[in-house]
Amino acid sequence: MANSILRGLGAALLINCLLACSGGGGSDASPTPVPVPAPSPPSAEALQEAARLGARASFGLSHAEVQALASQGNDSWLQTQFNTPANFHEPIVEDLVRRREAGEFAEFEEDIEYLILARRLAWWHCAVTCDDQLRQRVAFALSQILVVSDNVDELMINPFALSTYFDTLLEHAFGNFRELLLDVTLHPAMGVFLSHVNNNRSDPIANTFPDENYAREVMQLFSIGLHELNPDGTLQLDSEGRPIPSYDNDDIREFAKIFTGLSFGGPDAYFGKEFGYFRAPMQMFAANHEPGEKRLLRGTVVPAGQTGMQDIEAAIDNLFNHPNTGPFISRQLIQRLVTSNPSPAYVERVANVFATDSNGVRGNLQAVVSAVLLDPEASADNSQDAHFGKLREPVLRYLNMLRVFEAQSDDGFIANAGYALQTFSRQHPLSAPSVFNFYLPSHSPSGDIADAGLVAPEFEIVNTTTVVDMVNLLDVVLFGDLVTEVPPPFANVTLSLDEWDELAANVDALLDRLDLVLTYGTLSEDSRAAIRSVLADIPASETGFRSRIAIYLVMMSPDYVVES
Repeated sequence: MANSILRGLGAALLINCLLACSGGGGSDASPTPVPVPAPSPPSAEALQEAARLGARASFGLSHAEVQALASQGNDSWLQTQFNTPANFHEPIVEDLVRRREAGEFAEFEEDIEYLILARRLAWWHCAVTCDDQLRQRVAFALSQILVVSDNVDELMINPFALSTYFDTLLEHAFGNFRELLLDVTLHPAMGVFLSHVNNNRSDPIANTFPDENYAREVMQLFSIGLHELNPDGTLQLDSEGRPIPSYDNDDIREFAKIFTGLSFGGPDAYFGKEFGYFRAPMQMFAANHEPGEKRLLRGTVVPAGQTGMQDIEAAIDNLFNHPNTGPFISRQLIQRLVTSNPSPAYVERVANVFATDSNGVRGNLQAVVSAVLLDPEASADNSQDAHFGKLREPVLRYLNMLRVFEAQSDDGFIANAGYALQTFSRQHPLSAPSVFNFYLPSHSPSGDIADAGLVAPEFEIVNTTTVVDMVNLLDVVLFGDLVTEVPPPFANVTLSLDEWDELAANVDALLDRLDLVLTYGTLSEDSRAAIRSVLADIPASETGFRSRIAIYLVMMSPDYVVES
């Protein structure tokens, strides 16, 4: 399409030049302007490619947004998203708390109920309405790798604890992984969740030693993983064919010494402060930091005499520069955004970008995200590849509905707190049962998937009950308008289905468009035929009912539930 525009512009310039230069000198007549042809509409293939990218790089695109992406092109659209300012959650929470304190939400008799609600309201409002969709989507992916959760009471009841943590992920989603890992380490929500806030130096007399929780998980889950990796993410093996551990208990103890001396920052900060302040990083208190030399991975020695923050910077550098970190993080980002079983070659291509971008910079997440989304393996039509794709987890299925069908309200606020989703699916952002998220990246359900040596992480939260419950959630949203979950003064939230009602008179046109925006052209002939037979039995005059049934059936089809 871009080439056709250039050809049109070139032809117009050539004709204007000929008109201006012909007819002899001295003529004052202005040349007749030649209109530049309008660009051709995107082809069906370009629309499907745009819809495929949108499904991975956002929480969902409307039909108009898919058309705009196809016209702009993948590279240009990604660059626009990279340049779109971040929409942070903390200001939304701050405004909601202010409104509550002003008496605007008097129906919330208990302050704690509203404090819990505020963070959730901010998350859903931004996920549904904010224009920095790629950033929000990548931050959600990062939140499933660098996990904190409101299953800890202190993080649940403080409205700023997890909103500022998610903002940290938003801030660094396109930045450098080293800075992300450092800021996550110093965030008080992580300090509470993995217990390195108020982690004191050793006291041999009292027989107390530094807490090892964060030291273990920052290696196992946030940076290098359990075993030494090849550049393509496959396991390195010893002479007897066994995986090689990437760290041991001695390493954990040494890293635990590093993460001592931190407590809550903010007003009236002191070591041992009991009640958290979550709007500033944790603060280092030198008297409580473990002194002396520390020995880290791959022979790195942190010398005695450094400050506590210098020790932490050195530890982050040690993990960031470890050869495992690139393939370990790259593979998980591919899993969260594109496919559960990327080929080793795919992982290695992305890990190489992590190792050094076009400017020689290590850990550039903007470059890594581009590499993940634009890799040839991601861009290909993989609908016939049984090994490619991933199960859409409940959060993404629900959000996809709200965004594709343009949830809206009279006051512009999406008053959704995710409680319905959590009830029906047992999943909610930043609510994982443990630091291991809702599912492990290595989970392989027994049966054909395990027998084929494949993984399917999201299946760890799938059972017969949750399958039925998710279908029921689609039903109550489409036919019962269960989008609003908060009473007045918030306005009701509804889906914008007029466009789909207008299409419903033509079953094939309706299915073509749903196939585009929901399954980017991969709806199978069997699924289409089954859905079409149901829709054909609905009178054409009942357009609203027919469009909703069509959406419902496509969104519960295997072609939608399993992305390809």
